[in-house]
Amino acid sequence: MHHAQVTGPLVADGVCGAATIALIEQFQQGVIGGNDTVGLVTPDSSTATHGSTLRALRSSMPPGFIEEKLEGILIHAAAADTARFFAPMLAAMQSASIDTALRQAHFLAQAGHESAELHYTEEIASGAAYEGRKDLGNTQPGDGVRFKGRGLMQLTGRSNYAAFGKFAGQDLLKHPELVANNPRLAVDVATWFWTKHDLNPLADADDIRAITHRVNGGENGLDDRKAKLVRAKWFLMDPHPDPALPGLIQAMEAVAFEPFPRHARKHKKRRKAQRRIKKP
Repeated sequence: MHHAQVTGPLVADGVCGAATIALIEQFQQGVIGGNDTVGLVTPDSSTATHGSTLRALRSSMPPGFIEEKLEGILIHAAAADTARFFAPMLAAMQSASIDTALRQAHFLAQAGHESAELHYTEEIASGAAYEGRKDLGNTQPGDGVRFKGRGLMQLTGRSNYAAFGKFAGQDLLKHPELVANNPRLAVDVATWFWTKHDLNPLADADDIRAITHRVNGGENGLDDRKAKLVRAKWFLMDPHPDPALPGLIQAMEAVAFEPFPRHARKHKKRRKAQRRIKKP
């Protein structure tokens, strides 16, 4: 690959042009070494043989579910969001017996997808499409908008707000917005749904497809849920899978490299090399 050469001092013009990129790449090569200057370290990176950098990061963390692991699992979540949701999430998972690494991994994969990695606690649509939905208990004018989807796994409809409000000890028919604005309620509604639909046994069976069907009603976003599950298992489960195995590498790469299509050719070379690795 051809890289632009820097022939003179750069001028601060606010533009990230070829010369700026060349200097950044030179700096990254000096810091992390190797030929890959994208600045990302993945399990099979030449600068982290067979994932040694990620293993070192993980081994420096105490066992169990901690905030730093949540950040590693939901890599696109804002730091403020992980800080805001971690404590309520930990407490809610314990209350719902989501208390093994495998159960936690599946729960985080589903909640992470449904909330776009803790970014949304309220449905973007107006909720007007739910107007008159008697199966959701929307029998009063305006119920569709009033009881639109909220929470990390979206609570929808008058009857569901009433049922969850009774469980949580909150008058959510009068104040439905609390499910979106209160972090504990936003998490509790997800664990309440998890328990109501008996998802722990499916998590124990490691059946992400069946869990997705109960959460989503179909398989929307299944690939993203799977990718998040891979990351969650990587940080939470012990013993950990060998990061040199192709399936784990490819799943991690799909998350880490998706925004950088110019590296597609490198991925092909990596996959060819990975096929030569024998599984233990």
